[in-house]
Amino acid sequence: MSRKPKSKKKRSHGPRPAQRRQEREATRQILEWLAPTSLAEIGHLMATASLLRHEAQGGTVEFCAIVNARSGRCSEDCSFCAQSAHHHTQAETYPLMDAEEIVARGRAAAAAGAVRFGIVTSGRDCPGGPELDNICRAIERLRAERVIMPCASLGLLKQDQAERLASAGLARYHHNLETSPSFFPQVCTTHSYQDREETIATARDAGLELCVGGIVGLGETPQQRLEFFEAVAGFLPESVPLNFLNPIAGTRLEQAAPLGALEALAAIAVCRLVMPMAHIRTCGGRQQVLGRLAPLMYLAGAGATMIGDYLTTQGGQPGQDLADLTALGLRPATLDDLFAEYQTEED
Repeated sequence: MSRKPKSKKKRSHGPRPAQRRQEREATRQILEWLAPTSLAEIGHLMATASLLRHEAQGGTVEFCAIVNARSGRCSEDCSFCAQSAHHHTQAETYPLMDAEEIVARGRAAAAAGAVRFGIVTSGRDCPGGPELDNICRAIERLRAERVIMPCASLGLLKQDQAERLASAGLARYHHNLETSPSFFPQVCTTHSYQDREETIATARDAGLELCVGGIVGLGETPQQRLEFFEAVAGFLPESVPLNFLNPIAGTRLEQAAPLGALEALAAIAVCRLVMPMAHIRTCGGRQQVLGRLAPLMYLAGAGATMIGDYLTTQGGQPGQDLADLTALGLRPATLDDLFAEYQTEED
């Protein structure tokens, strides 16, 4: 009696069932961390994130500051933005500052303890022509004076503009994804997520470092928040600015409920887990959302923070930020620390 040949088992090229279960369990745990009800629930998460921060940066924390170099009248309809022409807010409106004023603001930021200085302009697109010339002159002056490292956040970027900024001495370009791909249509309808992704890629192609993040608390789900972090991680940014929604009267989100402090700390920690080597940078809304728990942001994995005022809202006192650091045994990064990273370029 002849035996039937044994059929060969098909090899699976995808994850094994056990691996899939582990991945689902890990995702479930992260989603629980993103919506904590007590500090005890995220204690282990924060401890892990703090260790990762220390491995990436040691005992230093980087301070940065910005200038709103051109304010208001933005054509875009971002739901959170006080500078959108679609909203009726009390935000100031003024044209681009001249190079001398931008440089003066950079010097003031350095005197307050910042080592990076972001030149920010309202509007959809990067300024061109004489305005871009003006911004480049400011960048060249700041690099020549070596008082602070200039960064820029100028909107959607073309390749020739990116190369011009890099030639002027710009080290890093900031452009946020703002939120996850799936939630972005709820935030903005006047440009696409792909527009933002293309600008980020353009900046990288020009040799610029990247500062890419967004806002948590816009109404996204925990799943979408994790999706947002993973989307940012795909660009391997050197810096990840995390803002927390601070609802502004006159915007579409003026009635939105801000995040609780524990949820904000959990977001910082999960962001650190997703991007362990990046500078996780706490920015707008941190004072309002974290309140007296603000120093815990460093124990949750933050390795950088924005000091001074924000684009249209008042920030905290740099002296308090310094006191928070020293109380935790940390120290602010210095220009020597920063310029050492660029020594080859400077030489």
